[in-house]
Amino acid sequence: MTDKKITVEQTGSAIGRPDRQHRTLLGLGLTRIGRRRALEDTPAVRGMIAKVAHLVKIVDEK
Repeated sequence: MTDKKITVEQTGSAIGRPDRQHRTLLGLGLTRIGRRRALEDTPAVRGMIAKVAHLVKIVDEK
């Protein structure tokens, strides 16, 4: 396991977005604008962030 963490914040709404993007946000643990989650920095998480990059921002990388 990696001990590197990445904090993401939801900046856009999932309303009106394709279901796939909505499910990706749920997979990241983001349910509403302003929510932040600290996630492990893995290629899978980076890929999920890339798919919804227009709806989230990276707040902190440790």
